[in-house]
Amino acid sequence: MSSEFEMRLQQAKGAVVRLREAIAHVIVGQTDVVDQVMWGLAAGGHVLLEGAPGLGKTLLVRTLAQCLDLRFSRIQFTPDLMPSDVVGTNVLVMDAAQRAAGSMFQVQKGPIFGQVVLADEINRATPKTQSALLEAMAEHAVTIAGQRHVLEEPFFVLATENPIEMEGTYPLPEAQLDRFLLKVVVPNPSEDDLCEVLARTTGRAPTAPPRVIDREAVLALREMCRDVAVAEPVLRYAARLVRASDPTAGEAPELVKRAVRYGAGVRGAQSLVLAGKAVALCEGRANVSFDDLRRVAKPALRHRLIRSFEGEADGTTTDTLVDALLAAVPTRPAAVEAERPRAEAHRA
Repeated sequence: MSSEFEMRLQQAKGAVVRLREAIAHVIVGQTDVVDQVMWGLAAGGHVLLEGAPGLGKTLLVRTLAQCLDLRFSRIQFTPDLMPSDVVGTNVLVMDAAQRAAGSMFQVQKGPIFGQVVLADEINRATPKTQSALLEAMAEHAVTIAGQRHVLEEPFFVLATENPIEMEGTYPLPEAQLDRFLLKVVVPNPSEDDLCEVLARTTGRAPTAPPRVIDREAVLALREMCRDVAVAEPVLRYAARLVRASDPTAGEAPELVKRAVRYGAGVRGAQSLVLAGKAVALCEGRANVSFDDLRRVAKPALRHRLIRSFEGEADGTTTDTLVDALLAAVPTRPAAVEAERPRAEAHRA
């Protein structure tokens, strides 16, 4: 590893550390949630945050936006929100100087043209409006009245949703769920964290966190993430995990064959590797390990496993399915393990 690469690696790690520290001035605990949001930011992928109301999902996204010197916009999803309210529309404009020449249409850009976009309570809008995000999240561009508009980089969507069992929510389409690099489950705080939250929020208003990372630093972080190396055995482990999530595959665990209708797919494998690279980068390492992939398996795969009717009926969660995959799929295939003693004996 060259000294220049090592220096860039340490700079990236330092930027992530400063960002974590700035967020900790506002967000109490939730270190795993903050880490996973950092992985999404570094990897250049979008993040979906799921949790009950009042757990600080929106506050976390707002705090992150305040710490980044980027343009922030918020979309509050409601049942009557229309796709044009998200992406924008053409409006008829005419002033006194133009009256003689006639009216003209002008693009009025929607909130999707921000760089850090908060899609708040995304599953309270209808599937038609939710789908308005598909092109933006996949291609970083939107089409308004037949004209394509490229979004400014970096473009980062952080969506929040309430658990699907809550009243007034709609399930997100599978195609849109697949656009999220990670799905992060926000847990209830511990007793100590809850006491700290009460102490902070029932006194004087806290000061705003400082801006610690600018646009160039975020772009450099994402470029550096792509440069993190992944050895072939680690890549093959990611491929085996995703293949085993397909219930029609011979290597799928029995629980997956019974409780899964569709597996993770290609984007699931890509998310595993990219998130693994982000973990290594945030910890200042130049290579992705097997443990990195195991660490990101749940946030990268839980929203991509479509349960069968039987799986839904018996209450099998997607996290349980990911645990079954991790238990059933070895980091190295059996054939490789069988060859290792012979290779060691030959070297001896």
